Amino acid sequence: MHIKERVRGYLPVVIDIETAGFNHQTDAMLEICAVIIGIDEQGKFYPKKPQHFHTQPFKGANLEPAALKFNGIDVDNPLRGAIDEKLALSDMFKTIRTEMKEEDCTRSILVGHNAFFDLNFLYAASDRSKLKNPFHQFSTIDTVSLSALAFGETVLAKAIAKAGIEFDNAQAHSALYDTVKTAELFCQIFNGFEFSSTPKN
Repeated sequence: MHIKERVRGYLPVVIDIETAGFNHQTDAMLEICAVIIGIDEQGKFYPKKPQHFHTQPFKGANLEPAALKFNGIDVDNPLRGAIDEKLALSDMFKTIRTEMKEEDCTRSILVGHNAFFDLNFLYAASDRSKLKNPFHQFSTIDTVSLSALAFGETVLAKAIAKAGIEFDNAQAHSALYDTVKTAELFCQIFNGFEFSSTPKN
């Protein structure tokens, strides 16, 4: 089975973004990670290598102190190795488009925990950077809904615990860690579902 046959021609990509607030138009994107989902010969999903960037706030961006306290990001710390968001997205989108071409997918689809939040920030950043975004503009796969269905939980840490996946709360709210764990959760839920390509009568 090819991955395009599993999600309507789309390439699933797990995304997590750490931000300086909740407003995608005014608040900075500070960290982003993407994990492309692959499929093996048995038709099972698996997470590929993460692609992770710290990003500089765009010019004039709002930085909410409460948001920075929550995610623990020190924007001025040179050890972050932050780069311009356009450079980060250009690199990420290039990798995703290469994978889309190899898998013959029409678009990529964002997988995330509260996915629309990340999609809004991703589109705002790509619009600022004048980059063509490979992700579907409004369709997402949200692990909040999947977790509610599979485990009766909507909080990421609680859903992961129910799934039996190791989770370190001390590393939570890092885009890299949260994306990797969300990808594991997504694959486990999808792989536990009996997929049929033929319609039921």
